Amino acid sequence: MLAIFNFGGGEIILILGGALLLFGGKKLPELAKGLGNGIREFKKATSNASDEMRHVIEDTLPTASKRLLPAATDTERSISQVHAGPKALPAPTSDLEPATVLTDIKC
Repeated sequence: MLAIFNFGGGEIILILGGALLLFGGKKLPELAKGLGNGIREFKKATSNASDEMRHVIEDTLPTASKRLLPAATDTERSISQVHAGPKALPAPTSDLEPATVLTDIKC
């Protein structure tokens, strides 16, 4: 983690020495403990948020997509299996009544 900031060993010792002078020997362990608790709480909160998002996404998926099995990789399909072509429309029958048009609409 410290490699991100390009800190060497001497620079880390200098920073720790400055913190020791600034806060004193009695206060420094308390500050480190508080920092550790804060990091732990942050990790727990992000983990809980990730779990909640995962549950929400799983709950919103349709049930059919949860039950579908993946397609076999050795299955080959021909064009006729994928697209059956256009379907023929039924012929119009004479029992259909013409639509009435309303022309007397007043606004």
